[in-house]
Amino acid sequence: MEYARLYPFWELLTEEQKSYIKQYCYQETYQKGMLMHRSKDSCKGLITVLSGQLRTYLMSDEGREVTLFRVNGGEVCVLSTTSLMDSIEYDVLIEPTEKTEVLILPTDCLNHILADNPHMELFLYKTAAERFSEVMWTIQQILFQRIDQRVAAFLWDEYVRSKELTLCLTHDEIARNIGSAREVVSKALKYLAENGLIELKRGKIVIIDTEKLKSFL
Repeated sequence: MEYARLYPFWELLTEEQKSYIKQYCYQETYQKGMLMHRSKDSCKGLITVLSGQLRTYLMSDEGREVTLFRVNGGEVCVLSTTSLMDSIEYDVLIEPTEKTEVLILPTDCLNHILADNPHMELFLYKTAAERFSEVMWTIQQILFQRIDQRVAAFLWDEYVRSKELTLCLTHDEIARNIGSAREVVSKALKYLAENGLIELKRGKIVIIDTEKLKSFL
């Protein structure tokens, strides 16, 4: 395991702390859509994505979901360590958007190191600040962007991430990711298709003009 690549603070740890992490870290694999963590439960620990992608989101009492941000391979999810951020009172859920392998540093081990090493704590809070910036961007999109622009932006992000023109996405999945209703998303997708940006197929969306899609953002 390349801990130095996964943890930027690795070289600032003592040999004892490095040994502690190697002893207690463990890997888990989750399938798409599995609820792997929610913040109102006990803290899982520091989650690092080895492959795949995680989605962190909120859910209303009516079941409507709003994606806060996504965590890709090589990145860490700090909201699974909410014991470090006692002021967070809302319930954050985390699930894979595809088959995802993660490395977990358990909370007890994490807290043990945090007590003696400020470099790890600084890394966690810096990462949390960066994620908060993404959350603010999400809120800005919801408040100020048209729904067709939000759908186009989501499709563009998926294209950039996957490098694939054919995206295996349902209208419901897109709605859950951007915090909208499926019916509204379907209308936006139809509009994008009518304007020659995409082609709609059963369970798939084919991007047919990347330049036009990008300019639509």
